Amino acid sequence: MKIIRIFEYLFLVILSGLLQDCSITKISGDGKNHSKQEYYTINDFTSVEKFDSHVHLNTEDTDFILLSEQDNFRLLDIVDDRPFGLPMDQLQKIAINQLKAHPDRIAFATTFSVKSWNNDDWQEKTLASLENSISSGAIAVKIWKNVGMDLKDKDGKFVMIDNPRFDPIFDYLAKNNIPLIGHNGEPKDCWLPLEKMTVKGNKNYYSQHPEYHMFLHPEYPSYEEQIRARDHMLEKHPDLKFIGAHLGSLEWNLDELAERLDKFPNMAVDLSRFTNLHIHSLTNWQKTHDFFIKYQDRLIYGTDRSVAGTTNRAEMKKSLHDARIRHWMFFATDEKMAEPEIDGEFKGLKLPRIVIDKIYRKNAEQWIPGIHEIK
Repeated sequence: MKIIRIFEYLFLVILSGLLQDCSITKISGDGKNHSKQEYYTINDFTSVEKFDSHVHLNTEDTDFILLSEQDNFRLLDIVDDRPFGLPMDQLQKIAINQLKAHPDRIAFATTFSVKSWNNDDWQEKTLASLENSISSGAIAVKIWKNVGMDLKDKDGKFVMIDNPRFDPIFDYLAKNNIPLIGHNGEPKDCWLPLEKMTVKGNKNYYSQHPEYHMFLHPEYPSYEEQIRARDHMLEKHPDLKFIGAHLGSLEWNLDELAERLDKFPNMAVDLSRFTNLHIHSLTNWQKTHDFFIKYQDRLIYGTDRSVAGTTNRAEMKKSLHDARIRHWMFFATDEKMAEPEIDGEFKGLKLPRIVIDKIYRKNAEQWIPGIHEIK
């Protein structure tokens, strides 16, 4: 009987050890117990399926796509209506060709031109153009900062995004469950004097390009007017799925961004101003971490990476992969990090894997329904 009891005791000890191994806990930055299995590590980067919701493939070259596949990324190629670079029609042709060649890896967002804004048939032609683009595979529509910062009406007044002439366009998108991606205005630094800018790159850029430094051009709509017009547009179109590019142009203040996310349930944002997120982590890590936990269903990974046919493949591979690894470290670990754009070290957010899965894939699938078709 003693031998049997010894074996029973040994069995219980072994079983207890196994159970402990399956439920190892760690106290996280939020003071809560989390199992080890709740977190990703650096080594998980490649194995996790991810989506970059904001890239610009301005070339027929496939290197960027193939490198993204190695990092387990699918991509949303965004076509813009810009006054520089390749024409909008050529960018759309590239997007359609890349979609045909890589239907399991690429989706694309179209846009519409405002060059003939003052013509009486602008709305009719724009709707026809959008219908044609969607029939060609577009799953979202982008509107760029030329609305609010360049486009003017017949009277010479700036046209803002809440202009009534846009209403039939946005109603069409809402009716067909097609999201609108909005780049409205510029970072707030653009309206600040150089010495008050928060990002070094902005200081350098606007010092060299004063024509784009809105602080020097009070005749243009203010930053506040840009945000107010965007908010008014969302009030008018509560059924429109809206993704605010670049943290909804509210990159400078998480409280301001949270206020909009609370007010507009039809609004999400992409995360493509990472330096500002690093600044938030540097100045108040807990607040930044808690913001991501609270709004985990409204935040979408996007980088705003652009690629052209002249890009050096080796340089692109290193730059692209290194940037993606840094982003993963920031979200998945609590490692100390630094970057040249800001002074001082900041700490990674170490978000639970369920939150990271949403940021990197599930939210994009929720907010951009057509993504499901490229699985």
